[in-house]
Amino acid sequence: MRVEQLNVGWLTAPAGIWRRDDDGDRQVRIPVPAYLIETATERILVDTGLHPDAAADPARRYAGAAALGLFGFEQDASIADQLDLTTLTQVVLTHLHFDHAGGLALLPPSVPVVLQRREWEASQDAAAIARNFYLPVDYAALDRQLVLVDGDHDLLGDGSIELLPTPGHTPGHQSVRVGERLVLGGDVTHFATGVDDHRFPVFADDFAAQAASADRLRALRDAGATVRPGHDPAVLTPGPVEV
Repeated sequence: MRVEQLNVGWLTAPAGIWRRDDDGDRQVRIPVPAYLIETATERILVDTGLHPDAAADPARRYAGAAALGLFGFEQDASIADQLDLTTLTQVVLTHLHFDHAGGLALLPPSVPVVLQRREWEASQDAAAIARNFYLPVDYAALDRQLVLVDGDHDLLGDGSIELLPTPGHTPGHQSVRVGERLVLGGDVTHFATGVDDHRFPVFADDFAAQAASADRLRALRDAGATVRPGHDPAVLTPGPVEV
């Protein structure tokens, strides 16, 4: 099994947005990763990154989303610029935030997209949309190719890739265990230290649930796994990832 990290954009915002109690207005630039997992028979993409228009013209792409004015967007290459998306066998989304689901519109409609049912249901609820900064334009056509799962899920049926519900950042956030030694944590924590210090971004659906999810990832790390955080520029480098 082979795993590669791709960089599908950058976000810049005040440090205090990314990590509570950090140095307020100091601007911090963080990477937006996606991962390609290849087995003998599968090419699985984990997250899709930013939509190209998010960087080119965010005001047009996300008209009316005032909170996004806090963020600066950059993208050198979209997911479609880096991969032949027609060769994918499935896509796994950790959650439906714009920096993870923005590239969905670039996918062929035949590629199944795997998501926790709780995440999808929250994304259809007006109150949850407002609370979680979901942007429905990113996933408006997703139901035609959607595969919903409930809780822990053996993706390939052989134990090699497991989806782990890790709610809190959003209601149905999930992480991805690849083999026995790698966990793609998604946005349970933006930074590697978050599994220990619980210094999460200022926005979350449920901070207590997020802390419990961070504890779950910390236990996996302490048992010998490498846990990849969501957006840590000190840790996340494009290229092969050891499995």
